[in-house]
Amino acid sequence: QVQLVESGGGLVQPGGSLRLSCAPSGSIFRLYPMGWYRQAPGKQRELVAAITTGGSTNYADSVKGRFSISRDNAKNTLYLQMNSLKPEDTAVYYCNRDRNQLPWGQGTQVTVSS
Repeated sequence: QVQLVESGGGLVQPGGSLRLSCAPSGSIFRLYPMGWYRQAPGKQRELVAAITTGGSTNYADSVKGRFSISRDNAKNTLYLQMNSLKPEDTAVYYCNRDRNQLPWGQGTQVTVSS
């Protein structure tokens, strides 16, 4: 059974930074493209960043130049470095496979004060 566990969220002021981590237990991490998603209350879940099995990355326009997705296959961990945070980045952040998605984990709350 695969379980997605996100961590690293918190409260940060505009312009601040956070680093999120995802440890998808029970899965051969390196075999799957992965992504970070976010969902604000009353809003649709959206893909923020994605990374292929080979390490190529793509970003939503809203976070380009500010966020960086990476993966450490040896540690079976996915990361999202978030810089220059804005209030509109406030959301629950989730990781998942970019394809053949698993049940969503609990996510980690990111709150950027206005």
